[in-house]
Amino acid sequence: MGDEIWILIPLAPFILAAFIIWSKHQEKMIEKQSEMTAEKAAQYAAHTERLEARVRVLERIATDRGVDVADEIEKLRDAPLN
Repeated sequence: MGDEIWILIPLAPFILAAFIIWSKHQEKMIEKQSEMTAEKAAQYAAHTERLEARVRVLERIATDRGVDVADEIEKLRDAPLN
């Protein structure tokens, strides 16, 4: 058992270097993943905001008795989605 440890000692710098490279790679992967997650969250937030705006319009159409519903629907068809 005592002879095997002398073989591992010269390999220690290489093992340590490989571990450092691996840990830096893992760190970069985590950073990229968090960037992608933040971007998706922003996209979902924008999409939710657009949907909420459309629901507000539909609620206003449904509850507003003095407005001609057909005209409002036609205005919505002409309006861009974004």
